[in-house]
Amino acid sequence: MSGLEGVGGCGGENSTVVESREWVMSAYASEGVPTSDHLKLRTTKLSLDADSIPDGHVAVELLWISVDPYLRTRMTGHDDGLYFPQFALNEVITAFGVGRVIQSKNGKFSTGDIVVNPFFPFAEYCIAPPTFLRVIDPTAGIELPAYLSSLGVPGFAAWVGIEVLGNPKPESNVFISAAAGGVGMFAGQLAKLKGCRVVGSTGTDEKVKLLKEEFGYDEAFNYKKETDFDAALSKYLPNGIDLYLDNVGGKMLEAVLNHVNLHARIPICGMISQYNQIWTEREGVRNLLNMVGKEVRMEGYLVGSYLDRFDDFTKEMETYTKEGKLRSKLKIYSGIESFIESLGSMFSSSNIGKVVIQVKP
Repeated sequence: MSGLEGVGGCGGENSTVVESREWVMSAYASEGVPTSDHLKLRTTKLSLDADSIPDGHVAVELLWISVDPYLRTRMTGHDDGLYFPQFALNEVITAFGVGRVIQSKNGKFSTGDIVVNPFFPFAEYCIAPPTFLRVIDPTAGIELPAYLSSLGVPGFAAWVGIEVLGNPKPESNVFISAAAGGVGMFAGQLAKLKGCRVVGSTGTDEKVKLLKEEFGYDEAFNYKKETDFDAALSKYLPNGIDLYLDNVGGKMLEAVLNHVNLHARIPICGMISQYNQIWTEREGVRNLLNMVGKEVRMEGYLVGSYLDRFDDFTKEMETYTKEGKLRSKLKIYSGIESFIESLGSMFSSSNIGKVVIQVKP
């Protein structure tokens, strides 16, 4: 069903049932990119009548859904990386999303409110508890997808890595891997705003150009062409590395450890180059002794551990966005059915910037 004309009242005459498509984890994928063998799109019927909504809950129509690399780590079938629980089999997966309230049984939310939630069901409609639900102002001059990008998990991950853990001084030498991705594009810009010299690695010549011309990187290189990472880092960072935001792990992390300066900092945001392999087949890092000699601080982090700083992050990023100091790039997929394709794009270098799905074009 497509009509929502009856939604909004509390009487039985306004009862509305919609068909909602949702993504379910049907089987775990220990290796490779998940496919239709692992993820199934099913259709359910959902009553949006107020009498069918539990007290304190709201009915939401999803508008935008974020597709992020960490989702892959929740589909392996084992506690990979020790940081996110696996999605339960035969249940709807969850993701960060933006939606519109179409029925409310909670005094804090009204029909028409635009809300964000890091744990929305990956569906077209849902009944959501108030936990984690936050109202945003659609008239604030910020486009809704930005709340999944610069003002969402990628932006927050970049901000924590650069501003909180990295805290580089002006003229520091900063290196960002996966620099044209959802986190990398903001991390580099934040470092530039702090007066740093910033270099990024990425997977295509088109992205190299994007980093330098749109995101303000001082230098960038295509790691698929410059496959000798040690030589590339010597070339583009001749004065060594003071801060490395690691998004890929593996051979790049090992190469970086040969170029770190004294007291360098390495916030580890993710290791996307390793996600599609079981851990015993991943590339090891053989030169960790360099951390001792250069007194390097390497620290993994989860944005959920820094939620006490989310208001600080939001204020700063909103200001940068409104002042035009922060640029963004979105790869928009159309329709909830595009999830498998959009997820796979993050592991093929085919996407540029933040991957999002517009649920209903």
